[in-house]
Formats: sequence, structure tokens, C-alpha cells
Amino acid sequence: MFPEALRLSGPPPLPLPEAGSPMASPYWKRLLALLALALSLVLWTEGLLSSLERPSVLDSLGVRQMELAALAAEGLPAPWQAALVGDDPRGALRHELDRQVKGLGQGASALQRLELALLDSATAKDPTRALSASVTGLLDQVDGARKPLLKALLLGQPLAAGDRAQLLTPWGQEPMLEQLTCEWLGGPSSSCPAQRQHRHRLVQWLGISVLPVVLMIVGGLLLLRQLWRFYRGSQEPPPPLLGPSLAAVDVTLLIAGGFVVVGEVLLPALLQNPMQALLHKVPLAPATAQGLQVLFQYLVLMVAPLLILHLLLRGRQAPEGGWLQWRWRPLVGALSQAMGALLMVMPLVALASWLLSLVWSEPGGSNPLLDLVFHSGDRVALLCLGLTATVLAPLFEETLFRGVLLPVLAQRLGAMGAVLASAALFALAHLSLGELVPLFVLGVGLGLLRWRTGRLAPGVFMHGFWNALTFLNLISLAS
Repeated sequence: MFPEALRLSGPPPLPLPEAGSPMASPYWKRLLALLALALSLVLWTEGLLSSLERPSVLDSLGVRQMELAALAAEGLPAPWQAALVGDDPRGALRHELDRQVKGLGQGASALQRLELALLDSATAKDPTRALSASVTGLLDQVDGARKPLLKALLLGQPLAAGDRAQLLTPWGQEPMLEQLTCEWLGGPSSSCPAQRQHRHRLVQWLGISVLPVVLMIVGGLLLLRQLWRFYRGSQEPPPPLLGPSLAAVDVTLLIAGGFVVVGEVLLPALLQNPMQALLHKVPLAPATAQGLQVLFQYLVLMVAPLLILHLLLRGRQAPEGGWLQWRWRPLVGALSQAMGALLMVMPLVALASWLLSLVWSEPGGSNPLLDLVFHSGDRVALLCLGLTATVLAPLFEETLFRGVLLPVLAQRLGAMGAVLASAALFALAHLSLGELVPLFVLGVGLGLLRWRTGRLAPGVFMHGFWNALTFLNLISLAS
């Protein structure tokens, strides 16, 4: 990864630069960097392989999006329905649920099976018999709190809205199940949620499904314009790529030692038991405790690398604008650069994800943080997760990968080589094989933004905007 750290196991080293040069590294430091690098490679390899066993949130997101389309379609005229949500949104939902239930086998949830049974019964020749056969099989799979709803469905007698709500409570706040139950046990269709909330669901659907497409079209046009300017040679030359005057050994110690070994392994192992004991003493909901734990773990992760960076740069003369070249001002310029880059990278990430799906239909688990956001309805937990994803992660990750790593790599690989190499390490650091390619493309976009603007602030904003869009999309689908 870093040639300077590999000299110990290769041919005799070249003569070291003069004392005081940032490239001069003592033997002990190179040995420590090599050890940290070896441990990091083992830890990252294990983390990447274990990501294949994690559950993926993508299937849940796909189903929830289809459910939203089916609910939004209820209040739309036929021509608008076909244009906005498709000809048969319920059929698409039924097909996807059937695929997932068959794929999961015994691991399919009771909620998935019940929703599929209700959708299938609506198209059966004898709906009552079809539903009875499916629901009877579910009675042995659910706990006592959820059985009353199944028994009510078997009876098929109309129930008041309050009674239906009481039966649905143990199943959670599931809008599609509420709609299907209302249709089976309710009175007039106008009393069901999809008809009463069709405007809200339509706005929600447009925000989740149509707005991203519009943004990607705009981003594609901006990208074509940028490529045309590059072809014509009308782009302004990038400013000098300034950064910390560190050797490759220093950066290896910073990322492999501070970030991976100490930040991801040692400190969490030392602090896990005290942190859990402290949380147990405070009467908190499980979701709240989990959100606070994620926030605390990320703060712990940041400590060692930032402390090492401070020690490495202490006493050195920084260039104008500082070692990291934050350059927050002018703020409007940084925000506009971030938004432009975000729009241009969106279609590229979407294209990369689509190409990956063609060659790898089961790409493994998602980032655990995505699953936490999607399934947590606790406001405190969501606040902690949002702060971590949209503020702490952009500041910390841009500091390491674009503020320090990219300029140091550029001294050896050139600017474009450094952009690609830093993007690859950025993607690997997220320990998710299924998201490796999209994250690499995002990292390239962040690296190009850092190189072309000569400032780190636009990349922090772009990273924060990206995570915020993902976060809001998850919350909207989960609501």
C-alpha cells in the first residue's frame, strides 16, 4: 500500500534523505508501520469477508419503496398511475415479496408471509380459502400477541378502525399491512389509509423515487458539460495540491496504526464493557442506547488518528491556509462546488451500482449504520445516528483520506493516481464488499473535488450532503 513501509522486506533501501526531511524515518518507525500495516490488512480482509454474512438492507428498502408506490397509486387516476408508479404496483410488490420469501425459506419473517398472503388472496379465485390456508400456517410461527390479528382474518368479520388498530399494534407500524387489513376487515374503501393519505403518500413517493431521477439527469448534464470543457481544454488548471509534509511511513502509522488498529480494535475493546455498564445504569430505551453507543464509538474511533496527526505535525511550519487546506471561506463558493460535484457523482454511483448488480446479484450485507437508521424509530437514536453520519463522518474521513492521504500519495503517484488510490482505501475502510464499487466511485468524486478546488471544505460538504440524502431517504421509507 505504501512503498516506504515495504522497504524492510524488499531490496536494500535507497539512501535516506538528509536529516530533517519529511522522508527520513528511523528504523523503529518503519518497523512499527509495517506491523500496523500487516495487522490492518488482516483486519480489513476479515471485515470484508464477514460483510458477506451481514443482512442487507437493500431488499427491505426495495419492498418498502414498492409498498409506497402501491399506497400512492390508490388515489391516482389510471393514466397518472401508469406514468408515476407503473401499471400494476401491487403485482410488482407481490412478485418481489414472493421472491424474497422463497429465497429466505424458513428465515422469512411472519410479516413478509402475511403481507404476501393478503396480496395473493386478492387475486385468487377463492380469496377466503386462499387466505385461510396461508394464515393457518402462520399461527404456529408467531407469538401470542400477534395471533389475534390472524384469527380475525380467518373469521373475516368486519371490525371497527379502533379494533383493527389494536390488533395491528404488535405487528408494528406497517402502512401496507394496515391497508390490506382494512380492505379485508374494514368497511368502505374511503376509510382505509391509502385513500385517506393518498396525497401524503404521493408526495413521499415523488420525493423518494422521482426527485433522485431528476437530480441524476441534472447531474448527468453537468457531467457532460464538464467533460466537454475537458475535451476542449477550457478548464482552468488546478491549484497546487498542498498538504501535510509527511512521509509514507507517517501516513501508514496514521491510518493503519491509529485508524484501524487503535481506533477500530483496541480502544473499542477496552471501552466496550465500561460503556455498556454505564448505559445499563441509565434507564434508556434499547434503540436510544444503541444510538448513543454508535455515536460514542465513532468519537472513540476519531481520537487516536487525530492525536497522531497532531503529534506528527507539531512544530512544523504549515503553508498558507494550514496543513489540511480547509479554506471554508467563501462559504457560498464551497457549498456550490460541493453541490455541483454531488450532482455529477450521483449518476456515476448509480451506474456503478447497476453494473455491479448485473454481475453480482447478491452483493452481501450493507453498512450496519444503514440498517440501524432504517429500523430505528427512536428520535434520540436517530439524532445520534444523523450527527454521526452527516457531521462527524464527513469531517473525520475527509481529514484522513483527502486532507492527509491524497496530498502525500500525490508526491509519488501524481494527482490522478493519488485520487484513485485514496478512493480505493476510502472504499475498503467501510468494510462492505457489496458497497465497494459505489464507494470507490464516490471517493473518486471527493478526491477530484479536493484536487480541482485546492480546498478540503467542499469535500466535507459534499460528503455530508451525500450522507444526509441517504439518511433522509431511509427515514422517509421507514416512516
